[in-house]
Amino acid sequence: MRWSIVFCCFLFATLANAMSTPGLDRPAVDKVLVVKSERKLLLLSRGEVLKSYRVSLGKQPNGPKRYQGDKRTPEGFYWIDWRKASDKYNLSMHISYPNQQDLHHARQKGLPAGDMIMIHGTPLDAEYPEWYFHTLDWTEGCIAMRNHDIREVWSLVKDGTLIEIRP
Repeated sequence: MRWSIVFCCFLFATLANAMSTPGLDRPAVDKVLVVKSERKLLLLSRGEVLKSYRVSLGKQPNGPKRYQGDKRTPEGFYWIDWRKASDKYNLSMHISYPNQQDLHHARQKGLPAGDMIMIHGTPLDAEYPEWYFHTLDWTEGCIAMRNHDIREVWSLVKDGTLIEIRP
């Protein structure tokens, strides 16, 4: 009887500790939503917003990306399909741009659609501090975040996660 009480107390304490450990009870991110007009990146789980971040976009933020070099951020449905550490932009997560619709629009203009659209951090530059980049649209079409934020998103979003980019 005494050992069963000790065992039950031990089991309860172990379960309580596991439940309070960060990350174990956190819902998995199943979608990334970017709302360009609000400069927001949202992490979602089953339609519920888990986290929200401010982002910077391409230098021409209005409208969808139509071809390589237009300095616009794409709009549509894509996947986070791979990631890498970046000497220039801290961490970066690749977006599967272009999709079939993007390819169609670029072909109509006779231009390449482009590629290498990423979610990435901010340059570490002594002349221009991070807050400088964070307040304007400065990328070539990527989605940029503060370095602290990209590290958090990197840890929460797995490769293969859906990303929707809305106007």
